[in-house]
Parts: sequence; structure tokens; C-alpha cells
Amino acid sequence: MDDCTLTGSSNKLIAKYKMKLNDKFPLTDLGPIHWLLGIEVTHDYDVHTISLCQSSFIDTILVCFSLTDAKPYGMPMVPSVSYSKHNSPSSPADITHMCKVPYREAIGSLMYVAIATRPDISFAVSCLSQFLENIGETHWQAVKHVFRYLAGIWGQALTYGTEQHELQGYTDTDGASQEHRHTISRYMFIIDGGAVSWSSWKQELVTLSTAEAEYVVAMHAAKECIWLHRLTGKLFPLLHTQTMLFYNNQAALKLATDNNYHACTKHINIHFHFIQQVITSGAINMVYCPTNDMMADILTKVLPCWKVMCHSLGLGLRQLSGGVVKSEGNKE
Repeated sequence: MDDCTLTGSSNKLIAKYKMKLNDKFPLTDLGPIHWLLGIEVTHDYDVHTISLCQSSFIDTILVCFSLTDAKPYGMPMVPSVSYSKHNSPSSPADITHMCKVPYREAIGSLMYVAIATRPDISFAVSCLSQFLENIGETHWQAVKHVFRYLAGIWGQALTYGTEQHELQGYTDTDGASQEHRHTISRYMFIIDGGAVSWSSWKQELVTLSTAEAEYVVAMHAAKECIWLHRLTGKLFPLLHTQTMLFYNNQAALKLATDNNYHACTKHINIHFHFIQQVITSGAINMVYCPTNDMMADILTKVLPCWKVMCHSLGLGLRQLSGGVVKSEGNKE
């Protein structure tokens, strides 16, 4: 292990722990954290915020894929374009030609950015990663759109402390945007104005209604919520309260909070009803949230530019002081 960080309730406790750890393994103390695994950590003590930024890593991958002068783009993907296996080449000559394109390397680089600090590109990366086995020119152009989006908002960081609130969760689904017709499920959790956990996946079952799809993702979000609930409870035991889980489907909300028998939902597997137990125990409180205010919406589909900007702010993505928005260049 060559990168790690320690935190604790007091400097004396941290120093004591480092001494004991150093007795077993030689340590190099670099002082207060500034970099960790390619992520820049910035503190603003005047306004009490902390920011995580991967601008240097993004610059590196832009150079690697010869896109430093790429024309900026306002969205991770083009809203009017759908991507499918029909865009993949079929002739041996075309397949051989596309094999020379560094598609896998580009997706891998973008995936680290999406996982670490940029939830706004999570949907684009998860969507484009479906075509790794046989990529087409359309898929490669879409990947370059993601790079152009990152180049256009260089210096943006995931910032915590701009708001003061405890753990809050958002869940959302979209079942019509993909050719496989499996519902795309997303959840996101935010603390003090910044996203701390987000996930995007294709549901393993084909649901029969929007309410059922929303109900299934609520179960997965509830499990993540319980884990985060316990973690934050240990870190901040005096501040910990019930977690709010925001939802944008009234039918699924009714199903989760009502134990009555429903003929239209009797086929739903029993383990999905875990959400009812969590609500009954008081660990979380499910609250209806209009779609326009749903922060997880950015993880389920391609949004117009103004919505991308609004949701990015809601996730805690803000421009660091000194950050420069690139606006020149005409290469793609």
C-alpha cells in the first residue's frame, strides 16, 4: 500500500495511532491530505468546505487520447442519439479497423473519473461500456463527446460543506431508453451538499410496471442507506437522525408504506419487500419528490444542457476558485 489517509476525533489520537502503525510498518508522513490516488483534496477553511477534484487526471487522459484541443460540449451525451449494437460493425474489415481504436482504455479511464468524483458522467460511461466487445464508429464518437464535456468544465470539483444537512437519498429509474428494455436503476446519497454514494445498474428482471421498477430500486437504495446510516452514526453519533429517501413515483411510495394486499403486485419477490421493514423500523423516511427536483435523474438518462447544470450543482459539483473553463479549439 503506497497511499492511505488517517482520520480521527483528535490530533493526539491520530499521532498515537501512527506511532503504533509505524512500529510495524515504516511510514512516510506527508502531513495534511492534499492528494490521494490521483484525487486532489482542497480545504477552504474560511467557508468550511472540502473539495475532491480530478482535474490533473482528466488533463492526463485528454493528452493520452489527443483531445486536449477538443471543442467543449455542454452535455456528456447527445440527447437525440440512441446507441445500440446495431451501430457495431459487421464486416471483418470494419471490425479489424475498430479494434485499433483505444475504446477499452478510454472507457476504463472515464470509469475511474465517474466512480471517484464525477457522478454526472456515470450514465454515459455505463451506457457506452456495453459495447466493449464490438465497438462502432458511433460509439467511439460518443466516448469523445464525454471527453469534450470534461474538457469544457475543467476544474469542477465535488464539494462538501456548502449546505448543512445530514444523509439524504434519491432514487430514480428509466425503462424506455435502452434497447434491452431492462430498467436502468439509480440511487444517490448526499451529505452536506455533496454526493457521497451513487450507483447505476441494469435491473436483472424485466418489470411489468413503472411502480414495480421503482419499488425494486428502492429496496437496493434502502440497503445502501442502512450501511451509510450505520457509518455516519459511528462518525457523528450526536448528529445522526432518520434518513430521508426521496422518491418520484407515488404508486411505489404507496406500496412501500402500505402493508395491504395488492393483487397487481402479488408476483413481486418477497425480498424486495425489505423496504417496508426498513420504513417500519424508522431507519428511513420515504418522501415524494417531483421529477424536476430528482437529483438521481442525471444518472438514468441523457438530459438537456440546462438540466445537467442544475443537477450537477445539486450533486455538489462546483467550479474551484482558479479553475478555467476551456472554450477554444475546434478539434474533435
